[in-house]
Amino acid sequence: MTTKSASAAARATVYGYPRQGQGRELKKAIEGYWTGHVTADALRATAADLRAANWRQLAEAGIDEVPTGDFSFYDHVLDTTVMVGAVPTRHRDAFDKDSLDGYFAMARGTQHVAPLEMTKWFDTNYHYLVPELGPDTAFTANSAKQVTELKEAVALGLAARPVLVGPVTYLLLAKPAPGVPADFEPLTLLDRLLPVYAEVLADLRAAGAEWVQLDEPALVQDRTPAELNAADRTYRNLGALADRPKLLVASYFDRLGDALPVLAKAPVEGLALDFTEAAAANLDALAAVGGLPGKRLVAGVVNGRNVWINDLSKSLSTLGTLLGLADQVDVSASCSLLHVPLDTQVERDIEPQILRWLAFARQKTPEIAVLAKGLTQGTDSITAVLAANRADLASRAHSPLTSDPAVRTRAEAVTDADTRRTQPYTERAAAQRAHLGLPLLPTTTIGSFPQTAELRVARADLRARRIDVTTYEERIEAEVQEVIAFQEKAGLDVLVHGEPERNDMVQYFAEQLTGYLATQHGWVQSYGTRYARPPILAGDISRHEPMTVRWTTYAQSLTSRPVKGMLTGPVTMLAWSFVRDDQPLGDTARQVALALRDEVGDLEAAGTSVIQVDEPALRETLPLRAADHAAYLAWATESFRLTTAGVRPDTQIHTHMCYAEFGDIVQAIDDLDADVISLEAARSHMQVARELAAHGYPREAGPGVYDIHSPRVPSTAETAALLRRGLEAIPAERLWVNPDCGLKTRGWPETRASLENLVTAARTVRSELPGF
Repeated sequence: MTTKSASAAARATVYGYPRQGQGRELKKAIEGYWTGHVTADALRATAADLRAANWRQLAEAGIDEVPTGDFSFYDHVLDTTVMVGAVPTRHRDAFDKDSLDGYFAMARGTQHVAPLEMTKWFDTNYHYLVPELGPDTAFTANSAKQVTELKEAVALGLAARPVLVGPVTYLLLAKPAPGVPADFEPLTLLDRLLPVYAEVLADLRAAGAEWVQLDEPALVQDRTPAELNAADRTYRNLGALADRPKLLVASYFDRLGDALPVLAKAPVEGLALDFTEAAAANLDALAAVGGLPGKRLVAGVVNGRNVWINDLSKSLSTLGTLLGLADQVDVSASCSLLHVPLDTQVERDIEPQILRWLAFARQKTPEIAVLAKGLTQGTDSITAVLAANRADLASRAHSPLTSDPAVRTRAEAVTDADTRRTQPYTERAAAQRAHLGLPLLPTTTIGSFPQTAELRVARADLRARRIDVTTYEERIEAEVQEVIAFQEKAGLDVLVHGEPERNDMVQYFAEQLTGYLATQHGWVQSYGTRYARPPILAGDISRHEPMTVRWTTYAQSLTSRPVKGMLTGPVTMLAWSFVRDDQPLGDTARQVALALRDEVGDLEAAGTSVIQVDEPALRETLPLRAADHAAYLAWATESFRLTTAGVRPDTQIHTHMCYAEFGDIVQAIDDLDADVISLEAARSHMQVARELAAHGYPREAGPGVYDIHSPRVPSTAETAALLRRGLEAIPAERLWVNPDCGLKTRGWPETRASLENLVTAARTVRSELPGF
């Protein structure tokens, strides 16, 4: 392709950008506000400065149309809840008194009011706050945030496009509010919600918006005829408005499927589609509906969820095909760049040649801009860029880092017998009861204890060589001693060492496995002010020495109670990393599983009787389309069993999952064949316990009774009430008592109080059991 046939120049744009700032200034300002060290005005000023800096960076990179409204203090779905006036009744007084404090109360809760439920954003590791709706919900428009941020960008002289969560996706993500029947469908509120969106659109037009983007990622999932009809009604209704900007309806993460014909015929001016995850399917579907004559198509050809450089020639080929299918073709990332780190150029520990294989947000925007230029002016205008890109792609493909023959030979030799425990669960359970001697309703925690400032300083001092390894390990030993002593005093039954040596549950292992790359500044938002540094899976995976035995056995030497060995499972090691795009995920998962299997064997040989292999990402990695579920779950559950199947019958295997919708993977949870599973359940009021019971789940389970993502301390009575609700679904001989998740992000005072209440609640409920 040397010329562009369409008349208008292709524009470069993105749907969203990392919020935190180069030094995570937003996190620091928000947490400073929570502790009273930063004023509300100072927090808002920091946020405005970060927004302006982001827009300037985008413009300097060649982005023609910047997004607004994607910036958030906590979560963009929570922002939408505020925009449509759906603040829950229990938060209304606080919100009306102080909108900022009320906003954070919805996100985090207070000592007296529970927060909104939190779960994963589609198949990503980003968490959103679930809207709570009911038949009495009254929507009212509040477009202040959206209008203010649009005006800020326009004042900088930039073409700006506000980005909103679309009304269909908002309602499909919502749940019935507490006290509302579980079978209530929030989508029935659509006709009540659409006038509010109409008012917001009018406000944005008055503020200068030419285009507004309405994100509808829920439409890439399997949808019923009624849901597709709701999408049709939504965009016929909004499209018919006289006082509105042009509408761009965006989808991402997968193929649109049956929703594409609905949106293609809707009276909106543009569609945005993902041409990375679902390029072939969306291309075929567009051709099948006759394209988008008279409309704008924003083509997401640069992967917004992974960190590898774009194959520019391949993307230009896709874009060239699209030229004949729409009136205007523009270029974008496949989704918001929220899901990738900010900048590769600050990384100092990755070899310069390998850095050339990587593109974070600041590297992806020039890719988008050069593709728009190539599409408009032809490939002759970007010859040098294309040549450099081809050289970098070839460098990665032929690097010895990517392939280890010994690892591949071992993975190919795996048999089904390697993935199966030798005894059925009933025999294992009897052996474990005899070996461990635990009471009914045994208490434990999920793994991590508070990561104090002193621990973070010690790790930084070690990296900077201000202290030596011996001094660092003495500090870790002291922390483990404190954690074990507290757990014994509190009366917990199965202990953990607290993971003081771990920076992150994935990164810690990645730094000890070959084939992984670790970043120093590759922060990505998980939720609120919680950021992770996902490692990068660049090559074949192997383990050369034990990774966790040292600290697990040290902790066990301090107590006669069992101490759990703590590992991160193979699916989560993939899901919370940036994965290879040059081989099937299942192949990579098997390599990771074999490395972890060696670690499990070493823990058992060292005397560890309880080993927990966490898989919180099993549900979030589930493909968005049901047709793709079986193949994924086959390799995902196999990799877990490959990790754990080599142990003795009396070694108890635990797993843990949190903050996801578990109902549609209960069979997969069963297929893991773990002896005990702990799951998040406090915010969802034990919903998962009922789902396990309905499935007939035969093993032990610990639905969480302490919401660790809120600073509030649940009382003994509240915890006991949740535990009794759990007993309605799971018999006492199979029910464990534990928090929802690890305690890394909590402070020691609230952790001590909450766990003491948890143990007291377990003893109280235990005393109520028949025959106690």
